[in-house]
Amino acid sequence: MKPIIEVKNISKKYNISHQRGGYVALRDTLTTMLRNPFRFAKQKIKNSVQGKEIFWALKDINFSVQKGEVIGIIGRNGAGKSTLLKILSQITPPTTGEITLRGRVGSLLEVGTGFHPELTGRENIFLNGAILGMKKKEIAEKFDEIVAFADIDKFLDTPVKYYSSGMYVRLAFSVAAHMDPDILIIDEVLAVGDAEFQKKCLGKMNEITKKDGRTILFVSHNMNAIEQLCKRVIILNEGALIFDGPSTKGLKLYANKGLGLEQEKKWEIENAPGNAVVKTLRTFTHDAHFATSATFDITKEIGITIEYQVLEKGHIFTHGINLFNQDGTNVFNSHDVTSKQRLIQREKGMYASTVWIPGNTLSEGIFTVGIALFKPTPFILHILQENVLAFEVIDHVRGDSARGTYHGGFPGIVRPLLTWETKKYEK
Repeated sequence: MKPIIEVKNISKKYNISHQRGGYVALRDTLTTMLRNPFRFAKQKIKNSVQGKEIFWALKDINFSVQKGEVIGIIGRNGAGKSTLLKILSQITPPTTGEITLRGRVGSLLEVGTGFHPELTGRENIFLNGAILGMKKKEIAEKFDEIVAFADIDKFLDTPVKYYSSGMYVRLAFSVAAHMDPDILIIDEVLAVGDAEFQKKCLGKMNEITKKDGRTILFVSHNMNAIEQLCKRVIILNEGALIFDGPSTKGLKLYANKGLGLEQEKKWEIENAPGNAVVKTLRTFTHDAHFATSATFDITKEIGITIEYQVLEKGHIFTHGINLFNQDGTNVFNSHDVTSKQRLIQREKGMYASTVWIPGNTLSEGIFTVGIALFKPTPFILHILQENVLAFEVIDHVRGDSARGTYHGGFPGIVRPLLTWETKKYEK
């Protein structure tokens, strides 16, 4: 039997324009320069470039999917997942390569895709069915089932532009799942829904694959959902397909390997950062047992260790890190202000300094680490390495983080698990 989906040598290229100009306040420029001189210098060079930069969002992707398979597509932000789904949904064409689809495709990509905002929920159900090639009679037969699953009967004759994002997604998923597509493509958009609706969606996807033999491609950052639903995963990293196989093996690889994140950095003494007084030879992120890692459960502590060699005795050192999130926001800076060692003049030799970030502190996402060794008073900087390490924090949605069992959007740089108390006032 021929595969229901065949992807052969797919690549996707974008041209990114770089231009001088654009107003930037002097205050903002000075602030950027003082906070992070290295980033400022790099940005200045980048901004001076004119013309177009070629960016390959996907590079030579090959895979096939059999009828009835449920495949999870995972990877970090910018890995190329959404671009691949848009190509498979025939929203955008590939630059090179070809795809073969042997069946009707239903897609649920971004909130707002596929619905006309001025039309009511009722009208959009019939519009979507028509786009999928269904006859009006076929849509009418499915209509009550769609409305009941989406739980929007009170707003059925309201234009969807007035819907909340949750209502929008409930209706969009219900339409996509009930209109009998042979291939159902679902992006991370389901994260907008609440926890109960997440469970309904996962249940429905299980039902339509087992009962009707539908094929599903599912993109999610929720590893628990991927594990429950998918027996096979595809991992994308920087536009390339780096794994295609059993989900148990793929999820372990994704969690343990870091996939391009710098969990460790080593230097030889000759070219190590530092000076005649001290040099850094290694720095790494690790778990509670000092095993190097680039991915961390949100509830577990994260260790950052700096190993350095003191070449000249009699100096006092303190150690520091700065932490940035993937948006470039400085999450925090920290240096040693409590330990007795910071007051001791060092003898020659090898030292290791470790700082711990407690579990349930950071939010989900990718973070970069800069390290420093210096004398605080008077200030003498011996070593500064910006963006030398990177790691990812993952919330597995087991209910033991501040997220609880809620699967929807959860903004914020930090995510502390705070204590709540509720009292009932007596009259």
